[in-house]
Amino acid sequence: MKPILAFAISAVLATGAYAQNFPSKPITFVVPFAAGGPTDLVARHLAEAMRKPLGGNANIVVENAAGAGGTIAGTKVARATPDGHTLLVWHIGFAATTSLYRKQQFDPLKDFEFLGMINDVPMTLLGSTKLNANTYRDFEAYIRANGGKLNLAHAGLGSASHICGLMWQHAVKLDKSMTTIAYRGTGPAMNDLVGGQVDVMCDQTTNTTGQIEAGRVKAFAVTTAQRLNQHKLLKDYPSLQEMGLKNFNLTIWHGLYAPKGTPPEVTKKLNDALQVALQDPEFIKRQEELGALVVTDKRKTPEGHRDFVRAEVAKLKQVIDAAGQYAD
Repeated sequence: MKPILAFAISAVLATGAYAQNFPSKPITFVVPFAAGGPTDLVARHLAEAMRKPLGGNANIVVENAAGAGGTIAGTKVARATPDGHTLLVWHIGFAATTSLYRKQQFDPLKDFEFLGMINDVPMTLLGSTKLNANTYRDFEAYIRANGGKLNLAHAGLGSASHICGLMWQHAVKLDKSMTTIAYRGTGPAMNDLVGGQVDVMCDQTTNTTGQIEAGRVKAFAVTTAQRLNQHKLLKDYPSLQEMGLKNFNLTIWHGLYAPKGTPPEVTKKLNDALQVALQDPEFIKRQEELGALVVTDKRKTPEGHRDFVRAEVAKLKQVIDAAGQYAD
């Protein structure tokens, strides 16, 4: 047998054996945000749901690598050994980084293997209880009349609330009318909205539902294409598309990624386990309790996931460039 052919055959056999024995050590889910936040909870719930389909002894741990709008975690995973044992769980900010951070050290579309989407989390547009508006129509009119005096809070560049605020302002052509205030996390931003120190915020239902229910903030609309009819509290609030923002449909999706070059046999094993997890009744229930909807369409496949993120990168670049808000 020729040496080159022998080497190729041995390499194929070695890869197959490796995949068969995968995982051979603990798998780490790297999360770009602090423990206890929405993305952290999604990762921990997913870790539990994927343990069994990966093998009874599979051990999955969550590592929080917060900072720099998620790019610390993204860089860590992009540079990790591509053996399937270091994975990234990130939300829509993954698609925004290429525009927000023009000098970042990884490319979302080139430096990762796409394993599949996990969920969609709706967003709510909120205002302080001090605002003289109770419906979305009144709210938008109030912003237009008083925009120069008002401010919009978000949880930091690249956060879900930052992206939502940018997209809404861009859609209603209010980009320059409010002062944007960046906080170090959702908690401080929400506290100041509740206290009336800031006027407007757009954030995930996982963070806003309790505050709305308690009457600490005013809710004006949801960011999904249709009303959230399945949500007992938010079903009566209109969608922004319903309010005239054509094609406005924003959810904070989460996805699972491996470093580029991870063997196909390993990525298939990981995606197979993900598919089982996405159908796990307990996982679905826990996501619904967070206000999230588990993905059931083609985005849960690696190909569908990549196609979707590619479109999101292009869409967000348009919005970020128009706003001129960059992190570098």
